[in-house]
Amino acid sequence: MSDARAVIAHLRRGEEPSARDLAWFAQGLADGTVSAAQGGAFAMGICLRGLSEAGRVALTLAMRDSGRVLDWDLPGPVVDKHSTGGVGDCVSLVLAPMLACCGVYVPMISGRGLGHTGGTLDKLEAIPGYSVSPDEDRLRAIVAEVGCAIVSASADIAPADKRLYAIRDVSGTVESLDLITASILSKKLAAGLQALVLDVKCGSGAFMKTPEEARALAQALVGTANAAGCPTTALLTDMSQPLVPSLGNALEVDISMEVLTGALKGPLRELSVALGAELLATAGVQDGTARLEASLDSGAAAERFGQMVYALGGPLSFVEDWRRFLPEAPVIQEVTARESGIVAAIDGEALGLTVVDLGGGRRVETDEVNPAVGLTEVVRLGQRVEKGQPLARVHAAREGQADRAAAAVRAAIVYGDAPKPRDAVLERVA
Repeated sequence: MSDARAVIAHLRRGEEPSARDLAWFAQGLADGTVSAAQGGAFAMGICLRGLSEAGRVALTLAMRDSGRVLDWDLPGPVVDKHSTGGVGDCVSLVLAPMLACCGVYVPMISGRGLGHTGGTLDKLEAIPGYSVSPDEDRLRAIVAEVGCAIVSASADIAPADKRLYAIRDVSGTVESLDLITASILSKKLAAGLQALVLDVKCGSGAFMKTPEEARALAQALVGTANAAGCPTTALLTDMSQPLVPSLGNALEVDISMEVLTGALKGPLRELSVALGAELLATAGVQDGTARLEASLDSGAAAERFGQMVYALGGPLSFVEDWRRFLPEAPVIQEVTARESGIVAAIDGEALGLTVVDLGGGRRVETDEVNPAVGLTEVVRLGQRVEKGQPLARVHAAREGQADRAAAAVRAAIVYGDAPKPRDAVLERVA
């Protein structure tokens, strides 16, 4: 039997707790044996002292094993993707049905908005009737029949992480490579995956602003996941501007549908195919790029998305006429440029926070999200704009909100020399 005070004392002295101690502590977080104060001291100790690679793996597995670990009996690999968060990042909506068309199965456990970044679950809940919380039997049936289901984690998936995350949020211990890694991977590994790809964002709209920060996180995640028995690679991807020019829940569903139905090409399609091909290769599936492209060009991926939406409670004919079902904001206001110039930089985090201020995200956990609000037609890096031309369109619930958002959009756009173009994928980490 371990003791919380003894584990914390080890960390205070710079000594790494044993795998057994970490397993006990994780179970204590899950069942309440460990107090919030002890959890906070534990998190601070790891923040200040750090863990070795072996310690990071042990903590991840301990948090995974604090609850239910799924297993699957399906005629193909079970795979998933995780993004570290960005602005205008709706890859999951496009990628999951594409993968399902390629013979793999995708029980995609997703999250809600965090800080300035949007949440996949919030986007899907913009679709009337879509339920992100099916019971396990229903989840298994949908994954087997449709090939994909984008849902929330149930209460018994990595409960130690759920408790520790809440403690970290109020104790100034969110920014720890070890704790971030264990938090992300404990939930993914609990889903019983056979392959995982990580989309580690880098730039103004990401949590990791520099390539060095993003690379360090990618290496920690990949090394830990592989050591824990889940074949994993990562792509460092560009977030120097929003991935798509539409920000906000229903607005990002709309642009995802344009990609799925073949009406729109560009960065979202390009990145989705790149991540999907990486994941399929890890899972041993050949010709991934060609198969993913074909799923979009043939309409098969859109059809599969529609099947998932219907299976989870959404409209049967969503794909055929999706705009009829998505909510629209009552106020749409054009944001015009006050000067002429070339867009040299975009503060993606500021744009994400603008959507939150419009009601499209949460400041506190209990906030209700307005799925209709956000920004569309946001200018792109390197684009020349003339005075009076539009920089974006604001979709708001009220005029005053739209005015504040317009001012924030103008402040987030910097004019100057045209920046050097950046590829969607910056680097691969394996």
